[in-house]
Amino acid sequence: MLVEFLLEKYTKKEPIMQNALLKVVGRKYRQHFREILMELVFGLELKDVDCSRNIYALVNKLNLWGDEVPSDERGLPKSGFLMVLLGIIFMKGNHATREEAWKFLSVLGVYTGRRHLIFGEPRRLITKDLLQKKYLKYRQVLNGDPPRFGFLWGPRACVETNKMKVLEVLAKINGTVPTSFPDLYDKALRDQAERAGQRGAARAPTMAEVSAPSRATSCSSSHI
Repeated sequence: MLVEFLLEKYTKKEPIMQNALLKVVGRKYRQHFREILMELVFGLELKDVDCSRNIYALVNKLNLWGDEVPSDERGLPKSGFLMVLLGIIFMKGNHATREEAWKFLSVLGVYTGRRHLIFGEPRRLITKDLLQKKYLKYRQVLNGDPPRFGFLWGPRACVETNKMKVLEVLAKINGTVPTSFPDLYDKALRDQAERAGQRGAARAPTMAEVSAPSRATSCSSSHI
């Protein structure tokens, strides 16, 4: 009931009044109403927008892709769903079989072929949004017997997020911190270092570029 209430407010872009929210939550869970799994499932966070009047709003905390973040026809963000899939792939050595992915998603109540209250038909979400928009890749597992297929990070995911952010989501799902997964944490740190090195290399001027300013100066001086 609470999820449906919040998502209705989100899709209609209506403010969330504390009194209305607490009526839905009920007395037993009032002190925990901010700790809903909205961030993990939808990438949403409940924030104060008017403290004096106790008004809240849902903001897209995991909006890694701007206006093109995967969403359904109601405009519900699916970045949390994508981050979970990317996390599964990361945990499985950068390649998760189809069976491994669905097994992990079933823990979150998402099953292939079964329509989900929020995501709709999850297989359609993966194929229509995530694969076609190149957030994921789907390839046959090498040396598989019998032949099996699995998921990899797509080129857009590689560019627009990183392993540390994905590990943070996985840690939240497990109620812990990224350092609780030392092997994955080390890989995420190496990923950050490699990205920093690539950015530095991209910014480093070549010998031709270093000498270019002097030529440009002499050229422009000749036209004064």
